[in-house]
Amino acid sequence: MELLNDEFYMQLALNLAGGASGQTGVNPVVGCVVVNEGRIVGMGAHLKRGEGHAEVIALNMAGSEALGATAYVTLEPCSHYGSTPPCCERLIAEGVSRVVVAAIDPNPLVAGRGIQRLQEEGIQVETGVLEQLAKAQNEIFNKFIVTKKPFVTLKSALTLDGRIATRTGHSRWITGVHSREAVHTLRHRHNAIMVGAGTVIADDPELTTRLNIPGLHPLRIIVDSALRIPETARVLNDTAPTIVLTTERADVSKADKLRELGVEVLKCGAGPKVDLEIAMTTLGDRGISSILLEGGGVLNGAMLQAGLVDKLMLFYAPIIVGGEGAPSAFAFTGPEEMSSALRLSGVTMQAFGEDWCVSGYPAKKLNSEMIGVTADKEAN
Repeated sequence: MELLNDEFYMQLALNLAGGASGQTGVNPVVGCVVVNEGRIVGMGAHLKRGEGHAEVIALNMAGSEALGATAYVTLEPCSHYGSTPPCCERLIAEGVSRVVVAAIDPNPLVAGRGIQRLQEEGIQVETGVLEQLAKAQNEIFNKFIVTKKPFVTLKSALTLDGRIATRTGHSRWITGVHSREAVHTLRHRHNAIMVGAGTVIADDPELTTRLNIPGLHPLRIIVDSALRIPETARVLNDTAPTIVLTTERADVSKADKLRELGVEVLKCGAGPKVDLEIAMTTLGDRGISSILLEGGGVLNGAMLQAGLVDKLMLFYAPIIVGGEGAPSAFAFTGPEEMSSALRLSGVTMQAFGEDWCVSGYPAKKLNSEMIGVTADKEAN
């Protein structure tokens, strides 16, 4: 019976944490529920980096009723001083008798130390309750805190025959309104959105979040090796910050003009193309923990080839366009045998109106010979 109760309260804590997805920057999303004698006396979620953690908010609500209570936390309470005091010390001070933890914190500064500190004070600790759900909820944080590189989600809208536009390049709209709303939610939940120069030139997107309720606008990243994007592009407006990734070969005067417009221009490699490995390290150094990649076939393929894509979300519409030369989501030459094809693991499917989103994680890196593109189709 206790396990059933533990899962019930932990699910509530996970729901609280999920509501703040996209708001915490490089910090994890965390929820906490405090229960005393079968009654919820406090609950909270971490809402913003540098502000109170979930445990603190929940304990503030619980007040004196935290004494002898059980605290359900989706991530191991921190044990170190950062921008806020350690949460495990607050749990100890309030007299909590039992702490139930979903997942161990992968942060090297914590990684079991929080649990150990609680146990040293005689507090009963249970771990692993709804652990897989908690890990999935913090997949962005789990990668970034260990590698210092952003978690990259590749999103694409496709026809059933794998096209992202007609043979004339027309692409609005492949998927329906429900899928487009889901994509804007994804933008809200990622620190940044990334496209190639070709997308900016062809579609002139603003790359903002448009929801029925106000959403957070992601930082906008343009991969542009030759600085081809026009200075009048909507993505260069002041709605959200914009970073252009280029190379040492880029035109200096064009870079200066972009900087005058408030754009940050970062040189990533000697050229002729942007070194995507350097780019991800550079962006990670700037505290960008997650990127929604909405590139064309070449940029998508290059990111996959470099092993820089962590997750794919492919939105399929129930339409077929055919068309010789119609672009696909991935500019592969392709393997010679099916056994060499890129396989996804952890695949799930979700309906959005008449569309379906297939999500999964690359099971391995691509072989370099699997991607072949021509210079006139270069996306970056």
